[in-house]
Parts: sequence; structure tokens; C-alpha cells
Amino acid sequence: MSRFQGKKAVVIGGTHGMGLAVAQALIDGDAEVLITGRNEKNLADARQALGGSVHAVRSDIASMGDIAVLSVEVGQKLGEIDFLHVNAGVSELEPFDQVTEASYDRQFDINTRGAFFTTQRLIPLIKEGGAIVFTSSIAEDSGIAGMAVYSASKAALRAFGKVLASELLPRKIRVNVVSPGFIDTPTMGVAGASVEERAAFMKVGDEVTPMKRHGTPEEVARAVLFLAFDATFTTGERIKVDGGLGQDLSLAMG
Repeated sequence: MSRFQGKKAVVIGGTHGMGLAVAQALIDGDAEVLITGRNEKNLADARQALGGSVHAVRSDIASMGDIAVLSVEVGQKLGEIDFLHVNAGVSELEPFDQVTEASYDRQFDINTRGAFFTTQRLIPLIKEGGAIVFTSSIAEDSGIAGMAVYSASKAALRAFGKVLASELLPRKIRVNVVSPGFIDTPTMGVAGASVEERAAFMKVGDEVTPMKRHGTPEEVARAVLFLAFDATFTTGERIKVDGGLGQDLSLAMG
């Protein structure tokens, strides 16, 4: 029997990077999977990569109307689900004095407001004993310059995870968080960055990470799926997948 045979999962933001890796691992384990994304090309590419069994739904996590429609589509396509992975997120690198209302709202609309209301809408479809995993970031408590709004939005997401873990205890639904560091994804998690800016960001990540490399989306996916299906006595917690970056930096000295 395959690892996830008979399981049903929803991956919000599953068209590329970490979300796509989670969806791929689930499908490889014979789960039935629904992914979302707001870009039609990314959805088409993900559908091709994952195969014909995946349900790919265009949905913008920042749109309350899309969130309402999504809950109906999930119910129609999957019925009850075993696992919800809320992975959509965006960051904009801006010094504190350059943050605008528009950039502030974009990050909170996706990372915080959208994540909250998507989860609220889909919780009634999660089976008793199911699981939710949020993708946060080590930025939630790192104080990195230029990431004030992003860090705050992800810290709020971490708080949501802890409170939901408490509120969903009666239904035996576990809620946990994975906090990646520098991960080798197509956008490097930075909206609108140029190829040169992403390369520079990658260089910085390799230098400051104690393990001296970026993580892979597959490494994050393994942590996500551990929390989703294996960590059956764990709720309200987070796992850092960051190459030691969130620990004492003396680790880097070996």
C-alpha cells in the first residue's frame, strides 16, 4: 500500500517551489490532491508536471470571493479532506521608511488575511484527526533588515497556528507550522526581484546559513509531510527548515 493511498489533501499555493514539492510527494504516495494558484500559466505547468490526477484550481488567496468559491470546489471535488497545507506567501524587501500602504496591504492580504480566511472556510471539510500545516518563515522572529512587514505577517501566521491548534483539539485536528530559511525556489520568495537580485539574495543566503547552502523544496516538503501524517502527538508547534540559521551562529564555525 502506498504511503498516502486513500488520503485527500489541499495545497494552497501548490504551483511551484515548496508547494509543488509537497503536492508531488503526496501524489507519488497515491493521495488525491487539489492545488491552487492565481497564475494560469503556473497552474498549467503544475498540472503537466503532476499528471492528470491532480485537481488544479485558479484561486487568489487575497480575494475573499475566490476563497468562498474555493471552499465549494474543494467540497465538490474531494469532499472531506485529511490535510490542508497553506503555503501561499509573498515578500517585498523594503526598508521601514520605504514601505507603502499598498505594499503593506499586499503582504498582509496574502500572508495573513488570506491564509486565515482560507483556513476558516476549509476547516469544516477537514476530517476529525486531520492536519493543517502553515508555511511561515524564519523571518517571523529574526529581525532581518528590510523585512518588517513580511516578518510581521508571518509572525501573525505563527500565532494563528498556535490558537487554531487549541481551538481544534475537540476535533483532533493537529495544526503546526514549518518555517523555512533560504530555499532554492524560482522566485526565492521575493516578489518582483530581478535575476540579478535573486542571485545576490542566494549568495547572501549561502554565506549566512551555517550549512553553507540553500535548502531544497523537497527538504521542506519532507518536514511538511512529517507534521501532516507522522507527528501524531504534535500540535501547536513549528519546525525550522533553515540549515541552522535560526540557531546560535557559532554552529557555522563547526
